[in-house]
Amino acid sequence: MESMLNKLKSTVTKVTADVTSAVMGNPVTREFDVGRHIASGGNGLAWKIFNGTKKSTKQEVAVFVFDKKLIDKYQKFEKDQIIDSLKRGVQQLTRLRHPRLLTVQHPLEESRDCLAFCTEPVFASLANVLGNWENLPSSISPDIKDYKLYDVETKYGLLQVSEGLSFLHSSVKMVHGNVTPENIILNKSGAWKIMGFDFCVSSSNPSEQEPKFPCKEWDPNLPSLCLPNPEYLAPEYILSVSCETASDMYSLGTVMYAVFNKGKPIFEVNKQDIYKSFSRQLDQLSRLGSSSLTSIPEEVREHVKLLLNVTPAVRPDADQMTKIPFFDDVGAVTLQYFDTLFQRDNLQKSQFFKGLPKVLPKLPKRVIVQRILPSLTSEFVNPDMVPFVLPNVLLIAEECTKEEYVRLILPELGPVFKQQEPIQILLIFLQKMDLLLTKTPPDEIKNSVLPMVYRALEAPSIQIQELCLNIIPTFANLIDYPSMKNALIPRIKNACLQTSSLAVSIYKCTFTHKKLGITKEQLAGKVLPHLIPLSIENSLNLNQFSSFIAVIKEMLSRLESEHRTKLEQLHMMQEQQSHTSGHITASLTLEEKQKLAKEQEQAQKLKSQQPLKPQVHTPIVPIKQMLWPGDAFSLKCSGSLNNIQACAQLKSCLPAALKEIKGMKRWWRACVWGWTSEKERAFECFINFTQGSCPG
Repeated sequence: MESMLNKLKSTVTKVTADVTSAVMGNPVTREFDVGRHIASGGNGLAWKIFNGTKKSTKQEVAVFVFDKKLIDKYQKFEKDQIIDSLKRGVQQLTRLRHPRLLTVQHPLEESRDCLAFCTEPVFASLANVLGNWENLPSSISPDIKDYKLYDVETKYGLLQVSEGLSFLHSSVKMVHGNVTPENIILNKSGAWKIMGFDFCVSSSNPSEQEPKFPCKEWDPNLPSLCLPNPEYLAPEYILSVSCETASDMYSLGTVMYAVFNKGKPIFEVNKQDIYKSFSRQLDQLSRLGSSSLTSIPEEVREHVKLLLNVTPAVRPDADQMTKIPFFDDVGAVTLQYFDTLFQRDNLQKSQFFKGLPKVLPKLPKRVIVQRILPSLTSEFVNPDMVPFVLPNVLLIAEECTKEEYVRLILPELGPVFKQQEPIQILLIFLQKMDLLLTKTPPDEIKNSVLPMVYRALEAPSIQIQELCLNIIPTFANLIDYPSMKNALIPRIKNACLQTSSLAVSIYKCTFTHKKLGITKEQLAGKVLPHLIPLSIENSLNLNQFSSFIAVIKEMLSRLESEHRTKLEQLHMMQEQQSHTSGHITASLTLEEKQKLAKEQEQAQKLKSQQPLKPQVHTPIVPIKQMLWPGDAFSLKCSGSLNNIQACAQLKSCLPAALKEIKGMKRWWRACVWGWTSEKERAFECFINFTQGSCPG
């Protein structure tokens, strides 16, 4: 552990020393804090790029630093030439303003040890991304080392460079003169920006005339930093000492080749014999076939071949390149639209944002987070656009990790949580409440999310209240008990008691929600007795009555289904017990079996005893002479209801026998266990019969 800490400490110390030695004393440090060395760019990758922040506003920037120690080996006049060339490039970039050019935030400052200027936040140069790590820290960041350009990034990046060149050629009347991967910068959002105007050439003709660009002859004696990169330079620069806007288009073709060929240029140039190398290159270009361009996608291969044509007039111009089908890709078009949002009105934006959810799944996550998310959240300042933007932001949030959500999305949602108009904002948040409560930290839930739910319950919109009631059960387990008891439930109660709308009906919500529910006992004992009288209130209209009846019918149906199922299960259990009763003894213990045998023996003795005969003192009519009441009445029980004679005989003896029989009833009951089951039933039937009338 200690060795790791020492290693980390030495790394931090080295980086700090590197920054300090390079920038100390430069006026840039008065206004900006300089951070970690992250990339390199510019001609020969001579500029070290650091991340930084503006002290007054904490605005994030990139700090470009040229350490003069790099040119210690040169003579003074050569050093001056290099410095002048670098200064010229930054000064030209500072004067030019366009979305496709790197934006300068603070102009060039010079000190004894370095040159420095600040730009918009930067990720790396295209050369770094393609594997050229010259002038980078010894421990290369995994962000650059493992970086992979997606197809949509490559397409849109090359389109951006083409648009930048179109601006320079058409609007500024300028040839860049050194379009290379080193001079194409990927900003923090992933956009491709042009820099490196060290060798730019402006038209010498007046603006109303055809532009003419003077060109200097190649001087092999100059330091390499005073010359453009020959591997990306059009052959006419060297062989005919001429340049034009088409020369930049050749350079664009070589950049496109390198992008699709792992950063390797199409031709290797021998800088010691530049003229011989370019003569050989010219010959190869005149015989260039499609077989030499197999690494380039087929749909753009012919266009790259045209860009590399030896005849400048054959090469497509920048404006023509921006219109080729290769760039007509849904992802590239989407990114391009985001870059031009400031030119669109609200209607155009709303239509675009409505269709965006269909496009987002087709784009890589990094592209969405880097490029699209910042553009979407920037629209939160426009309340009319929030209902169209918010669904897309929450869709992106679903694909983000919790850490990414907290870092990139939650801070932007804070002000939106508090917006009450338009009302659709609240609806969208309620529909995505599971997402918010799952990924938002507890403190922020308490401070931002739950207050929004409370406002929804108190909203005047019935639709909002109904939606809120319907979704609360889905996330109720994520709300802490004090908030539930003291804030949420009282508001639910008020919403239900104060509304006149059937949409706010807590019975329906609890009955139909999958995580809640009402038991059949509650349905039968409390809910239905309450709802049924309400359903026939005179104040209800037809729609309201229909709503009540629909819920009541659904409740009755569930009540019947659940109770019937229960009874069927009980019936099946009873049958199973009856069927298996003969086999139960096998599972009894010995003591239980002995006890059962004794009970059976005692019962058998009682059955074998003769029933005691009651003594009759003064019977009016001997009972044994009359028809046995049980036998007579058993005719009725057996279905002989038309036996008039039996009923008449029984009726004739009834007054005399009734008194005696009633007196004997108690005693007969005491002896009933000795009777046969048939006699028992007959007697009981007779006693009941005496209480009624003769069926005959």
